[in-house]
Amino acid sequence: MRPLVSVVIASYNAGPFLERSLQSLRASTVLPLEVIVVDDCSTDNSAVRAREMGATVLRTAVNGGPARARNLGAQSAQGDILLFIDSDVCVHPDTVSLVQDALEADASLDAVIGAYDDTPDSREFFSQYRNLMHCFVHRTGSREAFTFWSGCGAIRRGVFLESRGFDERYTRPSIEDIEFGSRLVAAGRRIQLRPDIEVKHLKRWTFWQIVRTDVFDRGIPWAELILRNRSMPNDLNLQLHQRLSVILVYALLGLSITGHFVYWGIAALLSVVALNFQFYSFLAHRRGVPFALAAIPLHLLYHFYNGLSFGIALLRWGASLGRA
Repeated sequence: MRPLVSVVIASYNAGPFLERSLQSLRASTVLPLEVIVVDDCSTDNSAVRAREMGATVLRTAVNGGPARARNLGAQSAQGDILLFIDSDVCVHPDTVSLVQDALEADASLDAVIGAYDDTPDSREFFSQYRNLMHCFVHRTGSREAFTFWSGCGAIRRGVFLESRGFDERYTRPSIEDIEFGSRLVAAGRRIQLRPDIEVKHLKRWTFWQIVRTDVFDRGIPWAELILRNRSMPNDLNLQLHQRLSVILVYALLGLSITGHFVYWGIAALLSVVALNFQFYSFLAHRRGVPFALAAIPLHLLYHFYNGLSFGIALLRWGASLGRA
């Protein structure tokens, strides 16, 4: 028999997004064995609607974040494979079957992660930019992954339970999936990045949501994880050209402040554009040249606050060593 797939969705006030996510699962070419929605003490009626749509609904005792909710769902799942998806994504018709195929075909493979597609639901600029950047990073990342992704990530249930699941000290959406992936790889487990396993992101991003998430929920805790593990893989958002871009953006800022922008500043700016030309070309191909040009300042800001996040994490890490 083929391995059976249990879908686990952590949900908090997911509203219409969750309903659309469940509808997409019902349209799959291969239906999962079960869909488990773990309601993290929502105050809307999304859990009621999920139950009406045939999902198994569990409820956490207190609002403890997606890490705890996913662990609860995994513990009650009956399938051979756990497929975690976010409550604001829709699977493609072949997402479940591709997950099943990947883990059935290679017994040495412990987990697979997918990617956002290049047609995010929200048509607003910030949402398009954010989701297309995630899509591009996963499409160009190494196929032998160093991390896990709970937006669309599947793992053998036995491996998940043996690895003790997500770290529940992350009590809000953060890097609980990245931390979990780092533990898997450190234990010799194999994770494969499969960009052909796609989901559509429904979330509408605002500018301040992007900055807050990138700095406080991703940047600083991810940098602290890198410092604790003493490991910075040359992959995904950590590729060498990304690190060089951070240095050049700070050089550009310094040159602008000191009044030396005309020559060296322009050179630094052109260097950043050259390093990220493949990404800007990707944006231009999907949304046009004006969109790609408009994204460049936002991408420069992204490199700026990534450097800021690492600096804050370095200070906090040094302070913790001093207290030890």
